[in-house]
Amino acid sequence: MKVTLLTGRTLRQGQGKEYGKLSERYLKSVAVCEMDPDDMKRLGIRENENVKIATNYGSVVVKAVKSLRAPHPSAVFVPYGPWISLVMSSKTHGTGMPSLKGVTAEVNPAPTEPVLSLPELLKRHFKKE
Repeated sequence: MKVTLLTGRTLRQGQGKEYGKLSERYLKSVAVCEMDPDDMKRLGIRENENVKIATNYGSVVVKAVKSLRAPHPSAVFVPYGPWISLVMSSKTHGTGMPSLKGVTAEVNPAPTEPVLSLPELLKRHFKKE
């Protein structure tokens, strides 16, 4: 399903960071995709099932959760963090901060693909051999 991807800071993400970026609480607060409940139905996914987000910059697997801010068809929100950074452009256009709003993306069910922990994510995407 084609969507518009948005990201930003959240209260849960900030609380999760207090437990440490390697904590389960941080993972559960950041490696999620907030979706319109009707979009989840269209994709045939339930809350906390894995979805793959893909953009021109990369892909990542996170947990789908129902957005409390619905309705917003075809728009998804992922809290800012290492998982969403894999699918956003690093270009800052002179501002010092990449664009975190309005990125075209594809979201699809990913029942057999795991949500990686932060160490696994870093190892898979940044390990130098």
